[in-house]
Amino acid sequence: MQNKEVDILVVGAGIIGASVGAELSRRGAKVCVIDKGTVGKGCSYGNAGWMTPCFAMPLPMPGMLIKSMKWLLNPEGPLYIKPSLSLDLATWMYHFMKNMNATQARRAVDALVVLSQKSLTEYEKLGRLYPETRFQQKGLMMVSRTQAGVAAAVEELEYVKDIGVTGKILNGDDIQQMEPALKAPLLGGVYFDKEAMAEPYLVVQALAKEIRQHGGEILENCELQDMEISGNRIESVKTSQGTIRAKQIVMATGSWSKSMAKMMRLRVPILGGKGYAMIVPTLEKQPQYPIMLVEKKIAITPRENTLRIAGTLELVDQDFTITQRRVESIKKGAKEFLHLPDDLQVQELWAGLRPCTPDGVPLIGYHQNLNNLVLAVGHQMLGLQSGAGTGLLVADLVEGKKPFIDMSVVNANRF
Repeated sequence: MQNKEVDILVVGAGIIGASVGAELSRRGAKVCVIDKGTVGKGCSYGNAGWMTPCFAMPLPMPGMLIKSMKWLLNPEGPLYIKPSLSLDLATWMYHFMKNMNATQARRAVDALVVLSQKSLTEYEKLGRLYPETRFQQKGLMMVSRTQAGVAAAVEELEYVKDIGVTGKILNGDDIQQMEPALKAPLLGGVYFDKEAMAEPYLVVQALAKEIRQHGGEILENCELQDMEISGNRIESVKTSQGTIRAKQIVMATGSWSKSMAKMMRLRVPILGGKGYAMIVPTLEKQPQYPIMLVEKKIAITPRENTLRIAGTLELVDQDFTITQRRVESIKKGAKEFLHLPDDLQVQELWAGLRPCTPDGVPLIGYHQNLNNLVLAVGHQMLGLQSGAGTGLLVADLVEGKKPFIDMSVVNANRF
């Protein structure tokens, strides 16, 4: 065990923490990143791998209440809220309902699109430096067999087309011509031409290399145990590998943020939203594009020699167990659109918790109670998509520069 003194301590080595650590290291700060596990093996490991500004929608969009009630009545639906008498859940749901309005949605989408676009530009640069991340800007397809599904895809395009996201409406024949791997019949959808994909775990590993190459340090299997707080400042952090004194601390702890905040007597209303991903062998008719199956809320990502199928959102807080019924629901939904074999072999099955705030927008910025603590948490399903942009934003805040988005939207003290 040893004691350290650094400029910046980043707690959490997922996509957000790695992005923050990499950007601050590039700017010359002495950075130490700690994680109680290993780099990129949390929620950043199993996501769909999409960099898609078109999906910059917060969870409580207008109309979500009616949709979610329908889903909740269906045990195989894409959204599930685990019943609980928890006061935290009741409070979270109150704020969720409160933010389900057009004004809040518009503000949130405008900010999240910019954050996602900044991220996309940074990932393109990273992909040139680290080809192993497998960054590909193929675009993304939203496809549907129902009028309601097509309408939802078109509505998504209409919502973001005036803020720099481009796309075109497709009919069923257009989709089949672009992506023959999809089963007919298809009614229509939207193709977003600038969206990208990469291997999420390899992206985080590339950012870890950036941190180290620019003089930063990463401590894995290093658990934060306690903090020395004096007045409105964190003086030092006690970890399983020694004490660290830092001028500033960035909390990028994902779904663990609520429990971490309690250590500092802060309230951070984040609920874990469980998502699933499975890796299956390459199909005889392998998709060439990332695909969102609109009705099923299932994400399809073609990979080198395999295929990733991801979906569902269970608001369950810290429950990491795998619900087999959910897994089978994802398989069933994907098989309606793809030529999956009856004896589909799942090479890898993953479940992880997305950190969800009640309004679907991350908490980014200095906390009012601790003037050297920066929050960078609560990115819901947009962690990879908005991670690199969050790194830029936090670095600008630390350096006292003017932020590139409206900070009132992501205000770390809004709850």
